[in-house]
Amino acid sequence: MAMTLRLSDEQTEALRRRAEKEGRSMQQVALNAIDDYLARLADDDLTDELAAKGAKRFSELLRRLGE
Repeated sequence: MAMTLRLSDEQTEALRRRAEKEGRSMQQVALNAIDDYLARLADDDLTDELAAKGAKRFSELLRRLGE
């Protein structure tokens, strides 16, 4: 799917410098940043899910420890 991404002049310049430094295209750098962002969110969602399951599983123990 094609999309248009509007960046500020400062963002464009920073992206251009980063791409040049890494020897990659601006698109490659931007796509990698998006992939990293989405992976972090997925990890955060999994952490939240596991924490909720743990809290439920050990609720009685946690209650007793709080006494």
